[in-house]
Amino acid sequence: MAQSGSAGGAHSQDADSNLEYCPDALGTLAVYEDQSKNWYRDYYSRYPSLGSTEPVLRLMVQQSNCFVVVERGDAMQNIMGERQLAQSGEMREGSNYGKGQIVAADYTMSPSVLFAKKTGGLGGALGGLFGAKNKRLGALAGGLGKKEASTTLLLIDNRSSVQVAAAQGSAKKFDFKLGAGVIGTSAAGALGGYTDTPEGKVIVAAFADSYNKMVRALRNYKSQTVEGGLGKGGKLKIGE
Repeated sequence: MAQSGSAGGAHSQDADSNLEYCPDALGTLAVYEDQSKNWYRDYYSRYPSLGSTEPVLRLMVQQSNCFVVVERGDAMQNIMGERQLAQSGEMREGSNYGKGQIVAADYTMSPSVLFAKKTGGLGGALGGLFGAKNKRLGALAGGLGKKEASTTLLLIDNRSSVQVAAAQGSAKKFDFKLGAGVIGTSAAGALGGYTDTPEGKVIVAAFADSYNKMVRALRNYKSQTVEGGLGKGGKLKIGE
């Protein structure tokens, strides 16, 4: 449940205990979700109710205290709108909306969902094994499904455009799909929580896995070097 809890400054509450934590922030971070990419169109067509991945990622990052999150999304329009009001003279005196106060984003985090799907898991095999001998047991086993997700996170240095880090994570969860016609209405109602778990929890768990792997790599960060300097021709020379 990496998306649970809250964060206020460096303090977090009810955060996932498995989420990596940094005693000191590594810099400022903006999250950019490219909704023009194929992965987002596929993700949204499958799970339109889940919406953008940005809010959960921003909560995760702030709870970890590894980066200070800055706004570069839709709310930026309101931020600039306040400055326009100040420039127009409509704000009260002392509102202090002068220039030079917006904090720069040192890094940009770019997420993507590689795949998020339901698979049969062990259901088909177990259903066939038990189905002939015990109809109810076979139906229960046949209802065992698996939800899987795989995600990536890229971390870009905004000043140089260099990719600083990349991480891929995954998660899977088994759940039972219990039919009222098989085990009775009362039992199905009592066990309904097993069937109502949203796929979003698996996607979030995959992002948490990606993020944790990225943070672990950054703890041992060492910048890449190229003889002669970055962006100055490289060592793979092209012949005339």
